[in-house]
Amino acid sequence: MEKLLEIVVVVSTILLGLALVYLYEVLWLRLEKIRKKLRRQGINGPKPTLLYGNTQEMKRIRQELKCVQRQDKDMNGYISTIFPHFLLWRKTYGPVFLYSTGVLEILHVAQPEMVKDMGHWTPSELGKPQHIMKSRKPLFGLGILIANGDLWAYEKKILAPQFFVEKIKGMIGLIVDATVPLLQSWENMLNSTGGSQKIYVDGYLRNFSADVIARACFGSNFIEGKDIFCKLRQLQKLISQQDTFVGLSALWKYLPTKRNWEIQMLDQEVRLLILDLSREHRSKSRSNAVTHMSTYDNLLHAIVDGANQCPSYSSAPEDFIVDNCKNIYFAGHETTAVTATWCLMLLAAHPDWQERARAEALEVCCGQTVLDIDVLRQLKIRLSGCTLRASLIMREALTDIRLGGVDVPYGTIIQVAISMLHLDLEAWGPDANEFRPDRSRMELLRRASRPHVHAVRIRTKTVHRAKPGNGRAEGSSCTPAEQVLILIVTWVPTLSVFR
Repeated sequence: MEKLLEIVVVVSTILLGLALVYLYEVLWLRLEKIRKKLRRQGINGPKPTLLYGNTQEMKRIRQELKCVQRQDKDMNGYISTIFPHFLLWRKTYGPVFLYSTGVLEILHVAQPEMVKDMGHWTPSELGKPQHIMKSRKPLFGLGILIANGDLWAYEKKILAPQFFVEKIKGMIGLIVDATVPLLQSWENMLNSTGGSQKIYVDGYLRNFSADVIARACFGSNFIEGKDIFCKLRQLQKLISQQDTFVGLSALWKYLPTKRNWEIQMLDQEVRLLILDLSREHRSKSRSNAVTHMSTYDNLLHAIVDGANQCPSYSSAPEDFIVDNCKNIYFAGHETTAVTATWCLMLLAAHPDWQERARAEALEVCCGQTVLDIDVLRQLKIRLSGCTLRASLIMREALTDIRLGGVDVPYGTIIQVAISMLHLDLEAWGPDANEFRPDRSRMELLRRASRPHVHAVRIRTKTVHRAKPGNGRAEGSSCTPAEQVLILIVTWVPTLSVFR
């Protein structure tokens, strides 16, 4: 018995020692190798600590700046609220610097030539970070927002044609159909309170965006797909709570916690709902029972057909369907809802532009009974151009690569703060920080043609959009007819994942 106990103790000690060595390798030695290679090239950053990296310093900077947050009317001040540490570190170390989360070594890039060079590498060489693929798997699976390499190329081939201009033209009528009930509800609220009412638009626009993506891509509507959207949002909130552990969240999911159990249950419920939707689609297609909807649910049809032909998908065809439907639901629902919310906030904060947008809408729509692509093309005040402020994109060097003369070692996470590049005065001129929806496409192209600016004509491959402010806007004085036009212009399908 004593010998057995000794063996157990020895084996346990060995296993514990191996575990500690592995953690030391993952949490320090591997990251230190990356830091040394980049520091030798003149790239520096704040000094990290074991386990925490620079996360404690990030919290300290945010806490210190809480009392001195900008209080002016510049709506782009959200950068100093969300990313104060980036602004401080950029000022200290330059546009390219290193920082650590404890398990990830991140190369922050705000240098145009390096951003430009990112587009020269394939998704197999510079792809989505592995830790995001693992920690977000219940939310995205192996869909197009997460996939790399051949799988991403195949999913792009299947999905991208469904968002070409000709297909988007056919969605305008569906967007109008989804917009009218929303504006009628707002009008009823205003009428019941004497014409003045605060409207917390988050929930309304989230449901509106869900309704549009359901009608345009899946041949249903928000009521029919409500369970899918609600459960995906619950899943998103639960998974985001794991981010406290940053890179360790991929390991945390294996622990038998209540949160992990809830995530698994929600994931299964969403899976069953999507499979039911796809089976219903197949049944209607076989019986030729689809009339109006068959024109618009080509995306679901493409996903279902592509599931049986994917050469590089390691899971069952049903997983391909579920994963890519999740991705389209999420990308077309959440990001566009935030964009529309931010657009209305900007209009509320800039009443002069609100008046100009209203006058143009009245002029363009004068005598028109149907909104179509020709009507939208007449608009010169492009609200969507000022609202598509991406927050961050992150890529992982899946092999040793070179960006702007810098040798970036395998395993480095490369981060680009798109919102900061959008507001770079040196790149875009002294009015880069201003809300100017009248900027013409030619003006932007002219500015972007400068040698030092060319790189920041953004070609993002995955979009992580932050919601600046609290997402609230007081009801504007636009009439429902004008707001239909505004919401149509701001509802922009998320195409950037295909680039």
